Amino acid sequence: MFGFKKINKILELKSPVNGICIPLDEVNDKAFASGMIGEGCAFNFDGDTIYSPINGEILMVANTKHAIGLKARNGAEILIHVGLDTVNLNGEGLYVLVKKNQKVKQGDPILKVDLEIMKSNNIDLTTPMVITNSSNFKLCNYHIDDKVNIEDVVISVQH
Repeated sequence: MFGFKKINKILELKSPVNGICIPLDEVNDKAFASGMIGEGCAFNFDGDTIYSPINGEILMVANTKHAIGLKARNGAEILIHVGLDTVNLNGEGLYVLVKKNQKVKQGDPILKVDLEIMKSNNIDLTTPMVITNSSNFKLCNYHIDDKVNIEDVVISVQH
């Protein structure tokens, strides 16, 4: 009678950095490039700050500070992995600005990177952002191979 339809809420993930958005399969790490960890994209970024791509909650902060997990209201679990060999630094040069269970808004700074320490350790700062439970969603990537900033939508996630 009223013509109600199920509305599929779309979650838009904005870029966590200012830089170039690249396809995940170009990441020099087999686990990310193969999609084993989840679908998404990666970034070669300018600057030294990682920002929250969503309004959500901090799900996890790695002990070595190189990765942060977030959870969106729709249940999407997002992993931002800062650099490829940063785990080997045991947190050196990475300054986490959030804690587990903290609520964040899109654009909030969540991690700072000491670029001099990364450079002196020859760290590849390619930064994947994946939806670790992507099999539960339909994803669409935007701005691949484009220069992006933290206001640009790079992934939409829909049930």
